Amino acid sequence: MERRVPVTRTREPGGTPLGECVRDILLAGDPGEMSPIAEVHLFAAARAQLVHQVIRPALDEGRWVVSDRFLDSSLAYQGVARGLGLDLVLDANRAAVEGCLPDLSLVIDMDPRATAGRRRATPDRIEAEGDDFLAQVAEGYHRVAERFPERVVLISGEGSVDDVHARVIHTLADFL
Repeated sequence: MERRVPVTRTREPGGTPLGECVRDILLAGDPGEMSPIAEVHLFAAARAQLVHQVIRPALDEGRWVVSDRFLDSSLAYQGVARGLGLDLVLDANRAAVEGCLPDLSLVIDMDPRATAGRRRATPDRIEAEGDDFLAQVAEGYHRVAERFPERVVLISGEGSVDDVHARVIHTLADFL
């Protein structure tokens, strides 16, 4: 099956000049240096600018938006792994997302200990939290998928890149 649709690609945090500046702040420094609530609001600020400047205009033009991370990442990282709770993070982001929630959120699901070879050589502030934190993030994504089963799908990250790609394509075909 082949479909040709106009797509806007982006990433979080980032995707706009302001978002890239916030990204630098969020990912720099040492673990534990930033309060969890400051982290939530910085992510929400970058997200608000991304929605305002990129996502909403793209949707208004009838484009699909594919983003490397969005609100569900904040729910997993700050809501669960940082212990702030899903509802607090949702509330902090309500105005930022302007009603823009993903129709489909794909989460590549894998044991964090098995991902060591796939990570950057120099971890950012959040990656430097270590395997226990990343295990909590993985649990967070599971909780997000349980809370929003209509739009969040866990896809096994086991196997080769081609194996994972095939599972993603299969999930997208089912969605479409």
